[in-house]
Amino acid sequence: MRVATVNPTRMELTKTKKRLVTAARGHKLLKDKQDEMARQFMIYIRRNKQLREEIETLLGDAMGKMSLAEAEMGKISLEEALMISANAAPPECAEKNVMSVRVPEITAKASSGGDITYGFAFTSEKLDSAYLAMNELMPKLYELAAVEKACDMLADEMERTRRRVNALKYIMIPEMKATIKFITMKLEDNERSNTVRLMKIKDNLAKQA
Repeated sequence: MRVATVNPTRMELTKTKKRLVTAARGHKLLKDKQDEMARQFMIYIRRNKQLREEIETLLGDAMGKMSLAEAEMGKISLEEALMISANAAPPECAEKNVMSVRVPEITAKASSGGDITYGFAFTSEKLDSAYLAMNELMPKLYELAAVEKACDMLADEMERTRRRVNALKYIMIPEMKATIKFITMKLEDNERSNTVRLMKIKDNLAKQA
């Protein structure tokens, strides 16, 4: 393990030991954050899967009803009925703090699909059913968009946290331990050298006496 270039003094030893304690505490906090973030990530992944399954079912139902409406009304009449936009209300956007990550929350307002703008005289009830089915689908589409973005943001933050945890565990903490060991050995060597020198001085003085 590489040892940082330091002066082998007691002050440097004390400083490095304090840094090691701080690094170990930081590693534990980051590891706890990583574990909790992984748990939150799995919650979002499961919700993502659930929403996709629900949307596929609802979308299939809405498209089936739209096909029936087209068969009953004809393609041109259907397109003419749907030419006018529905004046849909914009969704409500907010943020949620998940382990220091500001993930989005998107929810549909009440009656976000807007009022039906086509007339009822020459349209099929199947079109009404398809329209209502699409209205039911929109809130889930908004939520799915927010959940998928949250998954991406959490995955990126988990990767950054993983790098920090690994840097502390495999690089910084081992280097500090190696530096402490190096300084301790140097201090012990200096102490032994001083002891030997003092003993020689004492012997020389004894011989001169």
